[in-house]
Amino acid sequence: MISLDNLTISYGGWTLFDGISFMINPKDRIGLVGRNGAGKTTLLRVITGEQQPTEGAVTINGECTIGYLPQQMRVADTTSLVAETAKAFDEVLCIEADIERLTVEIASRTDYESESYAELIHRLNEANDRYHILGGDTREADIERTLLGLGFKRSDFERPTREFSGGWRMRIELAKLLLRRPSIFLLDEPTNHLDIESIQWLEEYLRNYNGAVLLISHDRAFLDNVTTRTIELSLGKVYDYKVPYSKFVELRTERRQQQMAAYENQQRLIEKTEEFIEKFRYKPTKSNQVQSRIKQLEKIERIEVDEEDLSRLNIKFPPAPRSGQIVADIKGVGKAFDAKRIFSGAEFTIERGQKIALVGRNGEGKTTFARLLNGELEATEGEIKLGANVNIGYYAQNQDDLMDGEFTVFDTLDKVAVGDIRTRLRDILGAFLFRGEDIDKKVKVLSGGERSRLAMARLMLEPYNLLILDEPTNHMDMRSKDILKNALQKYDGTVVVVSHDREFLDGLVDRIYEFRDGGVREYLGDIWYFLEKRKIESLQEIERKDRTTSEKSIDTPNVGKLTYEQRKEQEKLLRKLRKAVESIEQELAEVESKIADFDKRFAVATEYNAEDYAKYDALKQQYDHLMHEWEKSSYELEITEQNTRE
Repeated sequence: MISLDNLTISYGGWTLFDGISFMINPKDRIGLVGRNGAGKTTLLRVITGEQQPTEGAVTINGECTIGYLPQQMRVADTTSLVAETAKAFDEVLCIEADIERLTVEIASRTDYESESYAELIHRLNEANDRYHILGGDTREADIERTLLGLGFKRSDFERPTREFSGGWRMRIELAKLLLRRPSIFLLDEPTNHLDIESIQWLEEYLRNYNGAVLLISHDRAFLDNVTTRTIELSLGKVYDYKVPYSKFVELRTERRQQQMAAYENQQRLIEKTEEFIEKFRYKPTKSNQVQSRIKQLEKIERIEVDEEDLSRLNIKFPPAPRSGQIVADIKGVGKAFDAKRIFSGAEFTIERGQKIALVGRNGEGKTTFARLLNGELEATEGEIKLGANVNIGYYAQNQDDLMDGEFTVFDTLDKVAVGDIRTRLRDILGAFLFRGEDIDKKVKVLSGGERSRLAMARLMLEPYNLLILDEPTNHMDMRSKDILKNALQKYDGTVVVVSHDREFLDGLVDRIYEFRDGGVREYLGDIWYFLEKRKIESLQEIERKDRTTSEKSIDTPNVGKLTYEQRKEQEKLLRKLRKAVESIEQELAEVESKIADFDKRFAVATEYNAEDYAKYDALKQQYDHLMHEWEKSSYELEITEQNTRE
């Protein structure tokens, strides 16, 4: 489908890729991995044609369509959520217009046996086929299902896109991309702006997608659940493994060990052979053996050991000054912005040394609470009382807004450092992989991963005893995340972390606070305990809960019970919907029977009958229309039945 042949990309005297080649096949599920700066995003840009290689070529099958989601992109501000998402069906709308035009033209023709009439019929059939493939029949239901799966609520559908934050705008673009159904998805960190539930929905969608997927992600669980093939970029070379990420890590280690063993064995053989040659080179009685060994040495195909990328973070948080046993006492805290209430009733205590996670869907208040705890915002209701000697270090999610793009890497730390720590800034930056000329780079040219590392380095400038980390692993590569996690596990202070990364939270936190439906609920366990308790392992469970809670708390079962009159109306509606579905199914059966009759007649026909073919095409169009109506009615019936059961 897509072939990359001997790609080389050089910048001046520095080579990013050196003659890499691989194929992307239909239905491949590929995880593209490598440390920050290895060239993963660049490779996606080369495949899309946004960037040209220095040498080599990318060959794309003529029928292959590409859907590309970059890390950062602009979203239109001029329309509503549904209207913007519907732009994914621009091609469908054009085909719809073509079908209508062709149908009108065919109806007005009487030259049934002419070549031009047959050509019109052929073009109409092709247009109808393409229309179905692109989901024209079910586009409204598909839009709704996709937006709900990505975490939007039905009440959001008519909201202007300008009201959504950057993360939600990225979800709009992702929704449009999914609905276009390209031959291959190229996804660059798609989980960075998703919450845990939406990530699980996207996993299910991509696993069942009929096309190919090539994705960059630093979410190990996401890669394991979606991909079946891993391509590693390391030091300008590419390594292809036909396994998911976790298995790839094992195989890479085994390959390295086997390479080293074979290399060491060969080096011992070469050393002994050279010793024999040197020892007996000038002895006439051994001349034949010496010549034989020389030829043997020349024939040896030298084993090369893959270079290993040993660059890594060196994070160790300064010892935490002792705080009071109670770090923060949260009593009935809530926050609203004007008339929009984010959450209320938060009631819990954070004690010294605890490591807790704040989880939940985007927009439910996790970041808002982190800012309340940090003192950036004031609570609308309730009170947050910090304990004695609490000193907060805050890692914000929106690093792009908080760092001046015109400052250099060094200046970014130098502007906030005080005292003796200023003499150690270069050492701190070196520990975060900013070395040599890197420290003079301006912030605006840094990659997402480099900005994350720089923001984390700022936390080293002062010993804190409460770290509040809002999505700290976004843009970090696998090894950097593991090192950060290890450093936090050894940190003797208190940690409050907002994250959607299940693997990162596993083994780090033992208490979860979920922000959901305007409230906060405590789970005394790790992230997998939380997921099990929430029972959101499957797409069906997520969608059912999203539809039925209707913005009510899942912990208030008495809220929303139907009255007797409401149940009667609900049952009446159910009977009406079931009758409608049964009626359509009966019509479908009749049309299917007629189409089957025509198929039998055409199979034995000896001459072309234009009138029969016109009736046949009309039946197929009627069948397509009925299928569309059946899907809409069945979907409405399913939702109503589920609401009734609740």
